[in-house]
Amino acid sequence: MDLSALFEPFQLGSLQLPNRIVMAPMTRAQSPGGVPGADVAAYYARRAAGGTGLILTEGTTIDDPAASPMQKIPRFMDDTADGWRAVCDAVHAAGGKIMPQLWHLGLMRPAETSPNPELPSISPSGVQGNGQPVGEAMSEARIEAVIAAFGKAAALAQRLGFDGVELHGAHGYLIDQFFWDKTNRRTDGWGGDMAHRARFAVEVVRAVRQATSPDFPIVLRWSQWKSSDYTVRLATDPQMLERFLAPLVDAGVDVFHCSTRRFWEPEFPETGSDLNLAGWTRKISGRPTITVGSVSLSRADVMTERQNPVAISMDHLQQLAAGLKEGHYDLVAIGRALLANPEWANLVREGRLSELQPFSGSALETLS
Repeated sequence: MDLSALFEPFQLGSLQLPNRIVMAPMTRAQSPGGVPGADVAAYYARRAAGGTGLILTEGTTIDDPAASPMQKIPRFMDDTADGWRAVCDAVHAAGGKIMPQLWHLGLMRPAETSPNPELPSISPSGVQGNGQPVGEAMSEARIEAVIAAFGKAAALAQRLGFDGVELHGAHGYLIDQFFWDKTNRRTDGWGGDMAHRARFAVEVVRAVRQATSPDFPIVLRWSQWKSSDYTVRLATDPQMLERFLAPLVDAGVDVFHCSTRRFWEPEFPETGSDLNLAGWTRKISGRPTITVGSVSLSRADVMTERQNPVAISMDHLQQLAAGLKEGHYDLVAIGRALLANPEWANLVREGRLSELQPFSGSALETLS
């Protein structure tokens, strides 16, 4: 099979990537007190040394007291800067590029296990997708403060030498809670139709752009599905997708990271097109996209138990490479297969596919 498209360089403004392979963000919760240590730096550097062109870190929470779910989730703020500088330097020394994923959990933060359990979790309207009350709705002042915190974190990332930032706007976390009409029931300027529900993300992107240089890449990760409901679709057709994407493009998103569970599935099959979500997003927005979703795995369901490992599968790799070659998307993010195989990129490039190890839940237990 011809997988050469995976190993072509990619230029994003002034950022040059050696190939199209990206490490997907994956929560590890191995940073005591929210500070990444030498083991975290080595963990990311191993993937860079193994040939991964761009590392996207696990979600790192911004400077808001209700952003983080637990003590061992890394924080991205001034008091953790030395730890993150070491991570960045280690990845660069291994020949890779790296961006932190900036994160706020919103209503998905379990207050009782968080660093500030006395504080309620926050969200656009103080309700879950099923309408049940949770935490509290954000005031205008709190919205502005959280937007500023995203900008502050991005400015820190650039000062520390990172190669860009990714904003976590997927899977039902805070930015996504503003996108979704089930969790955003506001009647002010932060809610309403699709464009108004996108306003929070738009202002976050603008704050990040204002806090960084014009050529500092901004990636936005988004998804149709939520962690609480895999069947949800923010955009049910290409026309609605265009209404969703247009204000984000205007705000300054450089790359859309389109999170799906199975990258090979067409997003709008009723149109007769086999484009996946990243393909449609690229076609409509004109921006580069990252595709993701069970790359080189035999099953898409999330399995964490040690006794039921997910085998490596090459069934869809030819389709993946063809999508790159045809310009449907620009980069490919790999998650669980890269946890099990730090040298995934080098092994695939060298044709050593038989050496790839299956993914097991045990890979989640340590920073191997």
